[in-house]
Parts: sequence; C-alpha cells; structure tokens
Amino acid sequence: METETASILSPGSSACHMLLAIKCSPRLSSAPQSAAARAAMHCLPQALDMLLRLLQAQLSALWLRLEPFSCWLRGVLLPGRSPPPVERGAKEPYDAEAPTVPTSVNYHFTRQCNYRCGFCFHTAKTSFVLPLEEAKKGLAMLKEAGMEKINFSGGEPFLHEKGEFVGKLVQFCKQELKLPSVSIVSNGSMIRERWFKRYGKYLDILAVSCDSFDEEVNVLIGRGQGNKSHIENLKKLRKWCHDYSVAFKLNSVINRFNVDEDMNEQIKALNPVRWKVFQCLLIEGENTGEDALREANRFIISDEDFELFLDRHREISCLVPESNQKMRDSYLILDEYMRFLNCRHGRKEPSKSILDIGVQHAIKFSGFDEKMFLNRGGKYVWSKADMKLEW
Repeated sequence: METETASILSPGSSACHMLLAIKCSPRLSSAPQSAAARAAMHCLPQALDMLLRLLQAQLSALWLRLEPFSCWLRGVLLPGRSPPPVERGAKEPYDAEAPTVPTSVNYHFTRQCNYRCGFCFHTAKTSFVLPLEEAKKGLAMLKEAGMEKINFSGGEPFLHEKGEFVGKLVQFCKQELKLPSVSIVSNGSMIRERWFKRYGKYLDILAVSCDSFDEEVNVLIGRGQGNKSHIENLKKLRKWCHDYSVAFKLNSVINRFNVDEDMNEQIKALNPVRWKVFQCLLIEGENTGEDALREANRFIISDEDFELFLDRHREISCLVPESNQKMRDSYLILDEYMRFLNCRHGRKEPSKSILDIGVQHAIKFSGFDEKMFLNRGGKYVWSKADMKLEW
C-alpha cells in the first residue's frame, strides 16, 4: 500500500505530469485553446482517478494505524470495557470472496449467570457488558449488514440490571430496527411478570432451558434453585408467554444425567413452538481443558445414546435435534465485546470487534457454515406475527 502511494506521488509519475500540465495550461475561457490545454483537459479524468486511488490508499493506511489507538482509547475512556487483545497471526478467512450475510445472530452480551450448569460452554470468564448505546450501535450495524433475527443469550440475560438491559435491547431491535424476529434464551429463574408487561410486545420468542423434569436431576446438572422448583417456574413462564403473546420455546441439553429420561408427556403438555434438543458439547477453554471454568467430560454422551433419546421422542413434532456436528459451526455467535467466535477448532477463537473493524470484515473470521445452518433448520418461521398461534 505504501509502495503504491509512493509511486503515485513520485515526481516522475504520470499523475504528477498530468497535474502539472493542467496547472500550467491557459484558463478555460481563453480562445482559442492551446494544444497543451486541450491535452491537459483530456487527461483530467485519469488524473482525478489516480488522485482518488491515492486518497483511498492513504485513508486505508490511516485506519490500520488508528485501530490499535481506537482499542487503547476505549480502554482509557471506559476502563474494563476493552476486549482482550486478539492473538496475532490469525488465519485468513476460509472464503474471503463470498460475503456472509448475518441473517441470524446470537449475541451473548453477558457471561454472568446465577446457575452452575456443569456442561455450560459459555462460562463467566469476564463480567464485562457493553454500554447500552454501544450495544445498540453494533446491532444497527448488523441490521445494515442483513440481520433478520437476533437472539440474546448469556450467561443469564435477565441477571444484568434485573432484565432492564435486555428489555431495552429487545425494544430497540423490534421498534427501531424493525427486525422480523427478536428472541431470548434464559434459564427463566429471574423473569418477572412486570417484564412481560413492559417488553413482551417486542419479543417474538422466549426460549427457556429445561434439561429434566426431575428436580433431583436438575440439581445434579446445576440448575437447582434451593427450595424453588424449576419445573413449576417453567409452567408459570409458559402461562405468561400465552398471556402476553410471546412464542414459547424449550431448549434441552442431553447429557449423562438425563439421556434415559422420557419427556414425552411433559413436552406435550407444555406444547412449545419448538423444542431444541442439543447433544452435550465440549469446547476447549470453556468446559474442558486447563483454562476452563467447567469440566464437562462427565456429562458427555455418545452419538448412539443421543440417537436413542431422539428415537424415544420421535412423536414430538416440534422437536429439532442438534448433534455436536450440527452445532459447532452453524451459529453466528457474538461475545460480550461483539466479536464473532469461531468454534471450528474445538475452542472459541474471537475475531476483532465489529465496533472496531465492521461486520463484513469481522464475520470473515467467524468460521460460519451457512450450509449446516440451513441443514439444521436454522431458518424457520421465527416472527410471532407469522406463527398464527392462538394466544
């Protein structure tokens, strides 16, 4: 880039010759025009094109030099709100030519949680949460890049500011960005009816995590609430979703402690719009390995055991199964710094933040497998206005 700039600026360059010719030519109003003036005017478009290339090159070089300063400035003005440095030498994108459209994005804006699920693969490694206006800016950038669906997750989304933060983001995405689908994944323990009264109309789908209908198993997994019943709370949330016109969804992680459970009766009674059934997944640095906050190896089941669980529930029409293979690369995941997380190598490798380098550049490092996303049913009727449910 610097070589190209120098060649355009060099005294012997054609651009300099053209500009000198134009500068030295007689005024346009003089008549008749000299041959030199006519030649200079003929070369004017080419000279301007070269100048434009020069300007673009210098602006690009300036942006690359300012990027570290941008990260440093954010750290000075907002202490504790700068992402950790990305390891240098990151590999180039898998497909740099075909731009990826972020149709459906999962934004894990917090890692903090009030549960201790043993298999969790997005653990509380930081307490960082972006300021509301920065989060809104990033969401607007994603919408501009083609986002249709946003899913807010954690951690536990309702833990931060008692649900007000996620409520304001939900309202912004539906009311101002006018996204077709806005959803939340929650363990459900901190949601109150007043939240539905204020923000329910802006939310399309509430997905509640429920791995077992046996309270003892929930305690073993890490979803215990003391004297509170996870199951009874689940039923209450189902009713609120009905009362405030929010589509109700269930998420279950199938693991060593619930793989033999028969959930047919309970799932049919709750009647969710979708029941996502995940095979317990290991992610290096999150729930396995030396630097992990969880050790999930004891929760892992075989592919055969997972298939047996699916076969036991084959009559549940809303069941959407996701094996380890389908899960790993088929989600566009943003972390708390709005960095895309690439899970292709069994651990979460972050891009730089979309707030610093833009969506289109950051998404190239996401490792996203769009074919697998479509294959696992990632694109579905996700706006409650199109679901035709009886509220």
